[in-house]
Amino acid sequence: MPDPTRSPAKRALLAIKKLQAKVDALEATQHEPIAVVGMSCRFPGGADTPTALWQLLQRQVDAITPVPTDRWLIDDYHHLDPDAPGKMVARCGGFLSALYDFDAAFFRLSPREALSLDPQQRLALELAWEALERAGIAPDQLTPTAGKSVGVFLGISSIDHWQQQLARSPEAIDAYLATGNSHSVAAGRVSFMLGVSGPSLAVDTACSSSLVAVHLACQSLRQRECEIALAGGVNRILTPTASINFSKAHMLSADGRCRTFDQSASGFGRAEGGGMIALKRLSDAIAAGDRIQAVILGSAVNHNGRSNGLTAPSKTAQQSVIQQALSASRLSPNQVDYIEAHGTGTALGDPIEVGALGAVFGESSGENGRSHPLVLGAVKTNLGHAEAAAGMAGLIKAVLAIQHRQIPANLHLSQPNPAVDWDALPLQLPKTMLPWPTAEGLPTAGVSAFGFNGTNAHLVLQAVIPATISADSPSQAQPLQNSQPPSAEVSYLLPLSARTPAALTQLVARYAQHLSAHPDLPLVDVCFTASVGRSHFTHRLALLVTTSTALRQALIDVLAGRPNPACIRYDGESPNTSTSKDNVISQSSIAHWASRYTQGETIDWTDFYQRFFPKKHCQKQDLPTYPFQREYYGP
Repeated sequence: MPDPTRSPAKRALLAIKKLQAKVDALEATQHEPIAVVGMSCRFPGGADTPTALWQLLQRQVDAITPVPTDRWLIDDYHHLDPDAPGKMVARCGGFLSALYDFDAAFFRLSPREALSLDPQQRLALELAWEALERAGIAPDQLTPTAGKSVGVFLGISSIDHWQQQLARSPEAIDAYLATGNSHSVAAGRVSFMLGVSGPSLAVDTACSSSLVAVHLACQSLRQRECEIALAGGVNRILTPTASINFSKAHMLSADGRCRTFDQSASGFGRAEGGGMIALKRLSDAIAAGDRIQAVILGSAVNHNGRSNGLTAPSKTAQQSVIQQALSASRLSPNQVDYIEAHGTGTALGDPIEVGALGAVFGESSGENGRSHPLVLGAVKTNLGHAEAAAGMAGLIKAVLAIQHRQIPANLHLSQPNPAVDWDALPLQLPKTMLPWPTAEGLPTAGVSAFGFNGTNAHLVLQAVIPATISADSPSQAQPLQNSQPPSAEVSYLLPLSARTPAALTQLVARYAQHLSAHPDLPLVDVCFTASVGRSHFTHRLALLVTTSTALRQALIDVLAGRPNPACIRYDGESPNTSTSKDNVISQSSIAHWASRYTQGETIDWTDFYQRFFPKKHCQKQDLPTYPFQREYYGP
């Protein structure tokens, strides 16, 4: 009821203020930063983890190799003349090993179905699982009954495996041909594997596919369609067909390398790989105490429209998509320190991309603008062009650069492309590893990806503000009652599990290696992450220790087969999966619960840590992921 004591003017003013508050809240929601809380990858050169990718970039590794013989015999197809019928100009590219190896049993697929499964689908399943584990999110706790809505957004475009399957005789077609190779099922299979019911879609915009997938994931999170989003891209190269096509179009580099922004740039080198990131709204990530690796401030997608040709890039469209992303991020151009370029290394594409960047960022130089050059990098010089997964390679590299406050060198850069007036632009090409440019504000980077279908994408990343972790987050909660007595020596429980004994042994080895390389990781954080951030399987091992040194020794003893009093093991085939929360509350012995865990009981780990430890000491850490037991499923 309106207050009768207020005049109509005052009531109108109050109504306007309330409406403005609603508008402001809606505006804040639409622009909320999206937190990157987990990353996984497979790229050439053995870059099977984000850490391995960063080490590759630090060492300035050229990951390009000859075409593997399990793809095609390159001598049968190579020719120096790109126009030679049925031939290709390149002998090399960026490839992953073990094309057909896959842990079908882990993902509950029969051997028959696994044989028909596109290696891209296999890769997407692994990357999704690892991205969640690296985020400290237990994949089996994401079902709708757990109150979680999870979206899956997957960039994928190659049809090599599909073509191979269709080339077989009709008698060889089985019930799994369509589901094993359709792009729509690649995303749907990830959702099915996790048991999640949020948005699930495959995205094919060619070389910009994975960055468009991230853009759509961010939109979905801001629209409250999901609470967690998995976004990424995959690409596998199985046949020579596309390479022959690209040779005929004079797009392919003769030596299989991307010589981005160099005067010798004459085409791109093909590559395969994949990457996946786990995303949350920043407010949700803070509330959950997640490891926030960077935030996506804004993104944009557009199309070239009618340009000089269907596959020809457009300076105007590229300039526009970058400006739109900056506007969505509420940043000015001079606040961006680094651009991870699309950078394919083509004679046509490189000058157009640099021209678009100059049009956006060149205006921000001068007395009142940019205080340092905009650094321009391209991960394709290391890995090649991963096509549908290329945007993920650039995004993960940019996140790593922000984290380490360093910008890796561009390879194959001897003389900058003379078609660009470099002296007139505020751009810097790194030839060695550079410290992050000195600037006010937080480290900020842009990432571009442009598809040869004309679809362009750009997003803006920024370092997270440490002060955003508020005192109200769960990591600052006080311990509940029934903790161990203050006078007792505190024991910590590290639970490890796997679906097979061999996988459990490999997991123990991974932890031993990781903790040896990172001896300063807080023990309580390691145990907390391994508890709440992992799914727990039949074959189990619990280590009950009081120090990090004791934990490392216990892991070594387990691997050596030596007895260690810290080790409690269970290898049963039919675990007791009942949950007994009341018993957790009534017990004060962590050793008791270590024993219950190894016997197969489902433990409420969040409740466990609230009751046994001050949660302010529990922070998620990046720990080893599940060791897939891959077997050969190929022709």
